[in-house]
Amino acid sequence: MTNETSQHTGRSAGIADGAATLIFGQRVREGFDESFRTWHASISGAAADFPGFLGVELRPPTDTHADWLTIYGFDSVSHLQDWLNSSVRLEHVRAGADLMDGPATAQVLAHDAKEPDTLVTVVITHRVADSKVDEFLAWQKRVDDAEHLFAGFRGSELFRPIEGVQDEWTISYRFDTAEHLEAWLTSPERRALLAEAEEFGEFTLQTIDHSFGNWFSHGDPDAPPPSNFKTSVAVWVGLYPTVVFLTLMTAPLGMPLWLGMLIGNLLSSFAMSYLTMPYYVNRVLGWWLQPKSTAPQPRTNVNGGLFILALNAVWVAIFYLVTVQFWSLP
Repeated sequence: MTNETSQHTGRSAGIADGAATLIFGQRVREGFDESFRTWHASISGAAADFPGFLGVELRPPTDTHADWLTIYGFDSVSHLQDWLNSSVRLEHVRAGADLMDGPATAQVLAHDAKEPDTLVTVVITHRVADSKVDEFLAWQKRVDDAEHLFAGFRGSELFRPIEGVQDEWTISYRFDTAEHLEAWLTSPERRALLAEAEEFGEFTLQTIDHSFGNWFSHGDPDAPPPSNFKTSVAVWVGLYPTVVFLTLMTAPLGMPLWLGMLIGNLLSSFAMSYLTMPYYVNRVLGWWLQPKSTAPQPRTNVNGGLFILALNAVWVAIFYLVTVQFWSLP
């Protein structure tokens, strides 16, 4: 292959403060280079219409790198995500599918950490024998096609092994909420696809999403994260007895309200992080927060809701007796 001049569209795609860079690597079918350039100009023009677009650069293959590289620049991660997840981009990707020789690889470089990724991301790594690569890629395409049919799916990327750096194929995919991710992870369609993948050996799966830091990181790492609704209810379950216990402990000190609340909130934060959540809530509600894929639904969620109401009713009865019948706060 010969070196060619890079193609640029729009302003420079260079790095700027707060910007985000997307790097796509794509192998093109032999003899389709010019068709690929035409398609690339079309999808780049569509990207230029999106807010935050800074520019795009196309780098052709070299003697040492067989992929065409496309480098997009956006002014923020959120604007880059808007482009990545847009129906406009997906339509262009489907239109150019016949030009491509295998799946693309992708990498996102965020140049500041101020904007959190609100999507729920799953990262899967596979060790695939060289003789099974074609079968693996065909199977992965079926997985991707199935994911596209599920509500909340926001895209996926495939990263090839890099000799001397990593031996695994890495796949990441995103859903807009934990509920939509869980629907895919527990679906019959995914189970059927996984049954076909036994010939590729074992794989690892990691879910990236924690609405309350490490408060919910004590369960099965392969299970989908609990939804925002479940985490909120679980925090309520742990916060109620924690706050009442601390109030009973600090009340005899006779602190004024403004000082008592300040100190009480600090103690509550430490108690929730180091005692209540790991040793009470996660152990008592783990089966409901992160149910196994075999758990019957919606029965598991309904039983969890009833159990939580009963559990809090017990705490209410205990604290009523302690604070009204046996002792009154000063």
